[in-house]
Amino acid sequence: MSKKTFNKRSALRFTHFTRHGYALFSCLGKEVLVGTLSVATLTYAKADGISTKTSLVPDSLGHQEVKLDEVQITGSRAPLTALQSAKIVAVITKDDIHRAAVQTINDVLKLATGVDVRQRSGFGVQTDISINGGTFDQITLLLNGVNISNPQTGHNASDFPVSLSDIERIEVLEGGSARVFGTSAFNGAINIVTRQHAQGNILHAKMEGGSFGSFGAEMGFENGGKKQWGWNVTGSGGYSRSDGGTNNSDFEKGHAFASLLLTPSNHFDVTGQWGWSHQNYGANTFYSAKYNNQYENTSHLIASLNGNYHDAEGQRWGIKPGVFYNKFLDHYQLIRGQEGAKKGENYHDLDVYGASLNAYLKWELGTTAIGGEVSHENIYSTAYGKELDESDYRDIKGSDRQYTKRGKRTNTSLFLEHNIMVGGFTLSAGMLASKNTGLDGDFRFYPGIDISYRPNDNWKLYASWNKALRMPTYTDLYSSNVAQQGDPNLKPEKNSTFKAGTRFRTQGLEALVSGFYAKGTDMIDWVYESATATRYHALNIGKLNNMGYSVDVALHPQEVLNDCPFTLVKVGYAYIHQKHETAAEIYKSLYALEYLKHKFIAEIDHRIWSHLSANWSLRWQQRMNGYHPYTKIDCKLRWDMPSYSLYVKADNLTCHRYYDLAAVKQPGVWVMAGGNININL
Repeated sequence: MSKKTFNKRSALRFTHFTRHGYALFSCLGKEVLVGTLSVATLTYAKADGISTKTSLVPDSLGHQEVKLDEVQITGSRAPLTALQSAKIVAVITKDDIHRAAVQTINDVLKLATGVDVRQRSGFGVQTDISINGGTFDQITLLLNGVNISNPQTGHNASDFPVSLSDIERIEVLEGGSARVFGTSAFNGAINIVTRQHAQGNILHAKMEGGSFGSFGAEMGFENGGKKQWGWNVTGSGGYSRSDGGTNNSDFEKGHAFASLLLTPSNHFDVTGQWGWSHQNYGANTFYSAKYNNQYENTSHLIASLNGNYHDAEGQRWGIKPGVFYNKFLDHYQLIRGQEGAKKGENYHDLDVYGASLNAYLKWELGTTAIGGEVSHENIYSTAYGKELDESDYRDIKGSDRQYTKRGKRTNTSLFLEHNIMVGGFTLSAGMLASKNTGLDGDFRFYPGIDISYRPNDNWKLYASWNKALRMPTYTDLYSSNVAQQGDPNLKPEKNSTFKAGTRFRTQGLEALVSGFYAKGTDMIDWVYESATATRYHALNIGKLNNMGYSVDVALHPQEVLNDCPFTLVKVGYAYIHQKHETAAEIYKSLYALEYLKHKFIAEIDHRIWSHLSANWSLRWQQRMNGYHPYTKIDCKLRWDMPSYSLYVKADNLTCHRYYDLAAVKQPGVWVMAGGNININL
């Protein structure tokens, strides 16, 4: 079938091409002849818009012709190409992950300039993730576009059911995005995209070990069906454990994941995914520095099924129904090994399920999208929710205790959005209407507008304004123990976020400069209200405005010099200033006021000899509220071959003892060695 090329241009030919997703802006609409290519589009790229093969080894394509034409992204509710989109999304590709000295998804996110990752131990077991000065409860986490956030507490949100080997790319969207991802996208969203398009029948395995009794192993597969039916199946499973690099931070964790893609015709496709993760660990000083022997055991089960009925090219119209389910189990002990409510032991069983229906239509005045979603949360707990009648108590599996409390709420969201594209100008404006039974049941409205202008192929200027609301978590509302006291009368948080910036891209160089202003009201934090306080209290702390800017510059020397040993030279800096206004007495903040004022990152990747390469990364940051700035250096040496890879990596190479959270000293140098192998069946 003939297909009109958008903004058709002459062919561009060179032998080396950067492995970053943002390289698309230098080649969209062109025919590209490349030698090294790893394609990861800026947001939600669809495989039918890309023809590519990827490998861990440079120059593996044998100079095949790869045509990138109208690659679709969904920074909006309607499908737009990367060239048309009014949003710019930071992307971490699977090649970035392969190069870096990282162990988990949380480690990877530390490399994003605008993301704050606070950890209590290694391997991402106890980690809080936030964006642009917000808190860990103020972002939405998605797996292949499906919300997997935990409404009980954001502390457990990073219990991901996938490993690094499963990931195709990670997309980071900064700023309020309620009309795109729902009300929980208060300060931004992180979308983890897994491999869904197998290049054949492939079996892969990985094993590693290192400091503090650390060990990990995993296996996975990719299976692609016949072209006339069009099906792809991927799956993986893994296990890891460690004695931990700090006091009471030992852990065991496992995961399993599977995804399915069916394309029976050029008008219809179905995607499904299932995942499970489990971890038990010494929780150190998880909720209070006064108790350094806490313990937690969590499980997370996810499942989703989505359809897409559309025109043959997927450009003019589409209807997308979907269903999803998340189950979270949590067993917590304030003092490890001590049982019973009086000892601070709690159990929680949370179910989140829902359905959505989205549709879009392209017509003379642009592209209009409309749809809605209904989701329901139901938690049985020994601590969170309203007291049940004794006849409604539920037994807890593996314990002689019972769930005595229950909390539930239903959220209904409706959206309308319209996109206009004229030349290099894109306007995307819309509205989300949402009501939650946890409030008064009335609809509340969250508008947003994104604008971008592309004067030429090198420059893109953009600006946006979006509103959002965040409901308090069940922990915010109902916690009551020797360390914390929640408040069932908390108001939801509200904010308006303004963001503007520009991106420049030319051969061998990319730069991004952006600034933001987030105006928040009724913000929630855990605070000491006096110098003599012994419990943190969940409180609406008033107005909290975060403002700042970031600068990222990346050099790709091999785009200019074919034989250059350097693959990447990258630096980034983020600055945030906070203004807080409140009538409440606050002696100490636990989260919201402990923001990163400065963050600087640098990364160099280079070839040493033959197939041996090295990656060096440096991170310097300064956190407010009494923290000392610190510098951390990581390194990874790797030997890459077409079917296998060997590596040695060192976290915190200088053995600097630093703090991300009060009273929790981080590990010194942590060395891991391992390898992975790919087998074509």
